[in-house]
Order: sequence, then C-alpha cells, then structure tokens
Amino acid sequence: MGLIKEFKEFAMKGNVIDLAVGLIVGASFGKIVSSLVNDVIMPPVGKIIGGVNFTELKYSLGKTIVKSPPDADGKITETVKEAFVNYGMFLQNCFDFLIVAFVVFMLVKAVNHAKALTDKKAAETPAAPPTPPEDVLLLREIRDALKAR
Repeated sequence: MGLIKEFKEFAMKGNVIDLAVGLIVGASFGKIVSSLVNDVIMPPVGKIIGGVNFTELKYSLGKTIVKSPPDADGKITETVKEAFVNYGMFLQNCFDFLIVAFVVFMLVKAVNHAKALTDKKAAETPAAPPTPPEDVLLLREIRDALKAR
C-alpha cells in the first residue's frame, strides 16, 4: 500500500499536473501549427515557386519486386513497389518546427518581459520598515508611560 500512496503523492504534485496540462495543450498546439503550415502558408509558397505541393516532392530510389509467400494453390505473386525519399514531407516538417520554435520563442520572450516588469516594480516599491525587536517595543512602552506621568 505504501507504493500506491507514494505514487499518488507524486502524481498530485503541481509539477506533474502542470506537465500533463502542458503536454495536452502542446499536442493541440502542434495540430494547429501543422494546419497553419499545411493549409495556409505552404499553398501560397508552392504557388509562388511554380505550383509545387511540398508534400508530393520525392525522389525515387527505384523499383523493387516483392514476392509473396505461396498461397493454398502454391502460387507466388509478385508486386512491384517503388521506394521514395520523401524530402517534401521533410521540408514541410521543417517549416512546422520553425513556426513552433518561433512562437515558443515569442512566448518565452513575453513571459521574460512581464517578469522583468514585475521585478522592476518590486524593486521600486520601498520595503516596509522591519518591525523592531520585542525589547525595543517594551522600552518604548516604558518611555511613553514615564512621559505620561
């Protein structure tokens, strides 16, 4: 039972929950960025460079004949498959990465700027004077009592 309790304490810590939320939001954000790149940015870029669809760019490595295992009748079928290097998909993913990296950079920059402003305001705000020690307070009370006499 100790292991389950320890795991529960670990899982309910703020950092783990924050990580889970960040992962879920990040996955959703990744889909949005992929859609932005695939559906909004790349079509005009492809049109500008001559109507190219980046996801269809590939280099053929040649054809290969693949033989299947014999079926019940003993027939072996042959199929011709072609191998490709899909460099267009690689370019598309590079654009995705660059956009995500730029957005994360801008987000971190905004957070750092907000933190710097908060730190600056905290530095400008004068700190409250520290409360005097108890013996000083007691001496002040005695002084005030003697003045009142």
